[in-house]
Amino acid sequence: MEQSPPRNTSVTVADVARMAGVSKATAARVLGGYGTVSERVREAVTAAARALNYRPNELARSMTTGRSGTIGVVVGDIENPFFSLAVRGITDIARQAGFTVILINSGEDAETEKAAIRTLLAKRVDGLIVSPARESDIDHLREATRSGRPMVLLDRGSEMLGVDTVVADDRHAAEGITRRLIARGHKHIAYLTACDTPDHRFHTPADINTGSVRRRIEGFLGVCREAGLKGIEDWVHVGATTPEHTHRIVEAMLTSAQRPTAIIASDSVIGLEVFKLCRELGIRIPHDLSLVSFHDADWTSVTTPPVTVVRQPVYKLGETAARLLVERMNGDEAPATRIVLQTDLVERASVADAPA
Repeated sequence: MEQSPPRNTSVTVADVARMAGVSKATAARVLGGYGTVSERVREAVTAAARALNYRPNELARSMTTGRSGTIGVVVGDIENPFFSLAVRGITDIARQAGFTVILINSGEDAETEKAAIRTLLAKRVDGLIVSPARESDIDHLREATRSGRPMVLLDRGSEMLGVDTVVADDRHAAEGITRRLIARGHKHIAYLTACDTPDHRFHTPADINTGSVRRRIEGFLGVCREAGLKGIEDWVHVGATTPEHTHRIVEAMLTSAQRPTAIIASDSVIGLEVFKLCRELGIRIPHDLSLVSFHDADWTSVTTPPVTVVRQPVYKLGETAARLLVERMNGDEAPATRIVLQTDLVERASVADAPA
């Protein structure tokens, strides 16, 4: 009877093969998931591997098969609930397909993103899912695709890069909430985003490098112009990159002579800071100020009042991106596709008619 290796010795494919009574090549086919073997042999090898507590050598397997079994994911801000939920969708699909996810946070910085891509390529990931910090700065992404790794862009796309892209219908969502606010008498509507410009002022949508936010601002501005609102560009505020910056920007808005009667927060992190500052300043939502936020974060439904939000299909964005990537890694060579997922407006109690 074959004896299992000592506990302090690494278990090898050869050890599994001896216990199962098969050749090393046969055991390798079963353990590596390639080639054809009978069901009886597969069961014998699997049972032996389980009995010996066999763990594959990932580096050796990647050298043999050319695959590492890993997916690289780069997102802008993992502390933002939007990205956290999207990554959950990615990891759930990746796990089902037998892949491990390596996650890197770019902090919405293009140089950090470039370093992250280099790191992931060095780790021989089988594919990449990226939410680009700057859609106009994609040479590193183009270079990554030339390496042969499939790539999917998440939430932000680039027409200059012919890869699969999964986004939400941001422009339509912004148009919808802006029309609702105008219908309730609001003429001073502020849009607040973490995206920034060199002089920290908004001039045109071309200033905004993040495509999802740019599409929202385009929708917002378009509806305001249709309604005949003047100087609306001055109501777009950029640079809400931290709670401190957001606090300063919002406080300046709310204490000015021309303060807004409604604010659209471009994400739930900004929305929460607006809500907190209103409490500090004694500004009542929605009596003094209406508030709408993108992303249906947990906190938005439990505040007093609960906050009206644009519910984005965040989990599905991640899930869909991962499915597309797995298909590519499994040999799908169809032309690149752009999938646009619809959003929903969840009306709660943070929007009212504009104050007289």
